[in-house]
Amino acid sequence: MKVYISGISGTGMGPLALVAKNAGIDVCGSDLSKGAIYDELVKAGIDVYIGEQDGKFLNEHLDELDWFVYTSALSEDNPELVQAREAGVKCTKRDDFTAYLVDKLGLKMVAVAGTHGKTTTTSMIVWACLRLGLPAAYVVGTTLGFASSGAYREGDKYFVYEADEYDRNFLKYHPWLAAITTVSYDHPDIYKDVEEYAAAFRQFEGQSEIVVRGEDAFGAEEFELAGEARRRDAALACEVVMRMAPGMDRTEVVRVLNDFPGVGRRFEKIADGVYTDYAHHPEEIAATLKVARDQVVRDRLRGVVVVYQPHQNVRQYEVRDGYQYAFVGADKIYWLPTYLTREDPALAVLTPEELAENVSVGAIISFAEVGNELAEKLKEFHSKGYMILLMTAGPADAWYRNIDWGEAKDF
Repeated sequence: MKVYISGISGTGMGPLALVAKNAGIDVCGSDLSKGAIYDELVKAGIDVYIGEQDGKFLNEHLDELDWFVYTSALSEDNPELVQAREAGVKCTKRDDFTAYLVDKLGLKMVAVAGTHGKTTTTSMIVWACLRLGLPAAYVVGTTLGFASSGAYREGDKYFVYEADEYDRNFLKYHPWLAAITTVSYDHPDIYKDVEEYAAAFRQFEGQSEIVVRGEDAFGAEEFELAGEARRRDAALACEVVMRMAPGMDRTEVVRVLNDFPGVGRRFEKIADGVYTDYAHHPEEIAATLKVARDQVVRDRLRGVVVVYQPHQNVRQYEVRDGYQYAFVGADKIYWLPTYLTREDPALAVLTPEELAENVSVGAIISFAEVGNELAEKLKEFHSKGYMILLMTAGPADAWYRNIDWGEAKDF
């Protein structure tokens, strides 16, 4: 079988490509730019084209192609998608192909879903499986410092998967075990209201043989990780691992999870006192700041300076009231313009001033743009012993990583 993946180098599609390659499937694909998984794909020997998706690269593979898999971000008039359909190639989004792989390989799906915490929880389960020698293939929607972002080995029994509710992706699956972190309304461009969103999760749970919820996981106090949210995620991950290996010594699982090194974009340390996180929803922001305050105490820092880039204007209309207490724990906030993607053109773009007007914290809020001026201000705070924390699902992360942080002198 030969599969072409459009949007192959991002965290949504790249890990899936790695699993398919490991399973003996001929995989190739394209992307507009090099995503986070690009280097892993090249190392795995996957043929990847980076540049304009005009159909020329696809045409080189079209005669032998069995399946065209594409990201939700791809427009219906994308030249590659149009070309594949006209050629009569099977075209689907990733959920159909993922379900096919799970069935083909005879794996039991362990699907982690939820509004917040699913990437960290999935990564914790993967970390434990690797350290404890459990036979588990996996796909995680981020980069992992301790392993590739997707893997399969012959003899694997389980498939640990970060099941995304966006575009109703997770409803394609019937997991052996579903782990639910938290459920609070998100993705208003897909779900019209809170009830429709909750109904999707109820349907997902109904399609699963076993359901484990974060709210029911016990033993969070046994974990030494920074932040209450991380300790709850670890408790849920521990419960899942114990279901996968019922004879395992729980004390050993706790010990392994206490060594969890973290993952890309989830309170990821990129320099001493400098962190980046994917948080872009008020509840995620509040949870991340609790982790940050724990870390500040441990590292004896002076406080937390937050850089926040909201994501998606249509989402801001739904979450703007939730910002009131989201930033408790921040000493200073630099609020960036919203990163716009998949927008409703009928909605006026909410300004940073409008979004921040109801924030009730003692922090000083400034409105800023990505650039050298902001970088210099952050470096000054950093040099005085403050933690610098970026929270974004947008492109500010790439800019942030390129700042020369030097040494923080007064820690």
